Parts: sequence; C-alpha cells; structure tokens
Amino acid sequence: MDWELRHIRCLIAIAETGTLTDAGLALGLSQAQVSRTLRALEAAWGVVLVRRQAREAVLTEEGQAAVVRGRHLLEIAGRLDAQMSGQRSLRLGYAWAAAGRHTVALQRGWDREQPGIDLALVRVNGASAGLAEGLVDAALVRTAPDARRYESVPVGVERRVAAFAADDPWASRSRVRMKDFAGRRLLVDTRAGTTNLQLWPAGAGPAGVLEVADIDGWLDALAAGRAVGISSEATAQQHRRQGVRYRVIADAPPLQVRLAWHRGEAVPGLEALCGLLRRLYGWSGYDA
Repeated sequence: MDWELRHIRCLIAIAETGTLTDAGLALGLSQAQVSRTLRALEAAWGVVLVRRQAREAVLTEEGQAAVVRGRHLLEIAGRLDAQMSGQRSLRLGYAWAAAGRHTVALQRGWDREQPGIDLALVRVNGASAGLAEGLVDAALVRTAPDARRYESVPVGVERRVAAFAADDPWASRSRVRMKDFAGRRLLVDTRAGTTNLQLWPAGAGPAGVLEVADIDGWLDALAAGRAVGISSEATAQQHRRQGVRYRVIADAPPLQVRLAWHRGEAVPGLEALCGLLRRLYGWSGYDA
C-alpha cells in the first residue's frame, strides 16, 4: 500500500477547491507538489482520479468515491490520534434526529455531569448512524441493529407522526390515522428511515413510494406536496420547515429509541450516557 494520509488530504483539497493551484494554497504546497502527490496516488491505485481541464480539476467517478471514503478515513485517523494523546470524547451518531426535544437537555446534562468527556453529536445517514463506517462510538437508532455486530439497549419511546405539505387537506386535522395513508404516495428513506409498506396490512397502505436520500430531501419533497411521510416525533421536534406540517398518528405503533455500540467494545462514558438518556425519556421498561 504505497500511499499515505497526505495523499488523501491532497485529493480532498482538490475536490473542495476545484483546482490544483487552489488546493496547493489550502495545503501550503506548490501546484507542482500537489500534482506530484496526485500522480503518486493514481499510480498506487492504478486509476485516474482527477481529469485536469483548462481552468478546473474534475473528479472522475473513482475520484469521487475515493473522496467519500477518504473523508471517513481522515475522521477515523483524527479520532485515533486524539485518543492516543489522552483526549477523551464520545461521538454519538444519529441519522435524522438525535434525541428530539431532549437533545438540548442531553448536551447540557452531559456537560454538567461528565465534564471530562466531550460529547459530540454526529449526523450520519445510514441504518447504523455511523457505527458501520467507524465514524462514531455509539448511536441513537430507531430500528433494532444487527445483534451479531452491535449491542444495544432501549432508552425511550417516541410516537410516530404524519408529515405533509402545509396546504395538504390533512392540515385542518388534529390527528391522522394509519388508514388515511391508503391511496397516497409515501416518502421512504431506504437507508435510514423507519417507515416502509410493511406497516400496513397487504393492500391497505399507500399507493406507492417515493424514495429520498436523507432528511433534507424528505423535507423538500414534503414542502412541494410530492408525497406524505411518517417519522418519529423527534423529527418533528428537530426539523421544523416552512411549508411542512406534522400531526400525531393516533393508531400507529410507537418507535423504540435504542442506544447502540459495537459489540465487545468499551466506550468511555457509555453507561452514564445510557442513564442520562433514560432519565430524559422517562424510560421505565425492560433492557431487552
């Protein structure tokens, strides 16, 4: 493996600035040094990462993929460096909404009770909210994670809400029921969402789905009236958008919020985090 982190930093700088010259300015290198570093990385991998054009540098498909993975790699390297140098931190991932209305209280309570460990909230759209990518130490998830890879405990329960455009006929209602989705088009995030057609009996649910990539795409589609959505009340509490309305779904099954982490891994402050979350949510159920 004939490349180093400096090669990755160089590629990311090119992607962010758009030219080799500007990448050099950002990194404190000459344009020639940036060019040599890029060529060395391309030679090591045997692919073209950047196509040099007259006034810009355009990433190839392989270059774009390398930048995405490279950012993850630099993040992990930074965390390792901080840990080895004695800095204590706990990175808590989430996909759409952290702890909903409890998010501010979570951060303030943590700073008060655990001043020696920095708590960082990290949004990563994915089923494991960053655990699978190694970007976080623990994650708040609303679907049960793979028990072979992750340990998890419940910390709270949230209601499901319907989401729709402000001028939708549902806007005049105080509540929505699951049967009301029949014949409507449903927004679904296949990577991190908690909603799918299995929530309804066969033939009784929405007429079809419109897939979105993340919470921002979900909100944009809602505001435009392209479809309706279902999410946890935490989404409604943390993502208020002009043109979007939320209503509690009276008969929807609730969502269990779980704290998850890599199986067998010791996470500093994890027990304290679990306790704080349970107090905020008022959890009094079982650990299973």
